[in-house]
Amino acid sequence: MTFDLNALEANYPLLLQGLLVTLRIVFYAILFGALGSVVLCLGKLSGRGPGYRVAVFVIDFFRTIPEVVLIFWVYSCLPLLFGLRMSAEISGIVALSLFVAANVAEILRAGILSTEKGQLEAAFSLGLPASTIWRRVVLPPAVRRMMPNFVNFLTELLKASSLLSTIGVAEIVYQATVLGNETFAYLEFLTAVAVLFFMLIFPLSLYVRRAETRHFKRTSR
Repeated sequence: MTFDLNALEANYPLLLQGLLVTLRIVFYAILFGALGSVVLCLGKLSGRGPGYRVAVFVIDFFRTIPEVVLIFWVYSCLPLLFGLRMSAEISGIVALSLFVAANVAEILRAGILSTEKGQLEAAFSLGLPASTIWRRVVLPPAVRRMMPNFVNFLTELLKASSLLSTIGVAEIVYQATVLGNETFAYLEFLTAVAVLFFMLIFPLSLYVRRAETRHFKRTSR
């Protein structure tokens, strides 16, 4: 068996088109999921009441069910329950947005709770407004601490996006499968997909590794 570069040269525009679809879906999932994560995070930080209970249930539910089950449920069941008409791509965005919202809510909550109590006490003793305390004292260190975890989750989201091929979303894995069926060049197209995912995810993994190393050096002093 030989590696046929001609098959890639003749069909690489479709692979790149699929890659753009993947990146677009991931972008919208992060955008909508981040908005939902803020609501869930604030609900869980409240510590009591209906908002807290709803936030805990939503976070635990969407963090524990397999991504592929969530994707098929949104694609097959959500339209039936609410009388909606959604394309496969919209269904994928909705499913991944729920996945993002639940996981990023916990990342955000952990970052906020990591704020040193001494800094908060000093800010309150100065009589600073709550908005200023959040903007100047809580969020800057929280964002710095949560970035490695967020980037690590982003790598998981990119890999989870490949599951959307199972509902017919024309992302990169779907395109590679279709091209493989047409040309029987499965080795070439699936290898190209693996390389493209590696090029996307490996730099993110390096960032997380270096951030964790810097954090370990600071805490070990």
